[in-house]
Amino acid sequence: MLSLIGQIRSHIPFDEMNEARVCGGLCMGCPKKLLEYLEQEVEWWEGSVNAGDEPSLGDVEKLARSSKKIYKVLQKNQVL
Repeated sequence: MLSLIGQIRSHIPFDEMNEARVCGGLCMGCPKKLLEYLEQEVEWWEGSVNAGDEPSLGDVEKLARSSKKIYKVLQKNQVL
């Protein structure tokens, strides 16, 4: 899970996404809300794993699937 979180953070730079960049162009699916959702999920899983919780394979798959879909939407909206 931590490996997946590292990949997400390397491909989607949450800290560099300001509102003008995210909401400044095309809008197919709200990139701002999608980024907020994904960042919350990543932070929650980081905290859970660091607290000793072990995610199931289904949890890892769900986060990976969500991340891929959000990444594609961000590309379509020319945010990335």
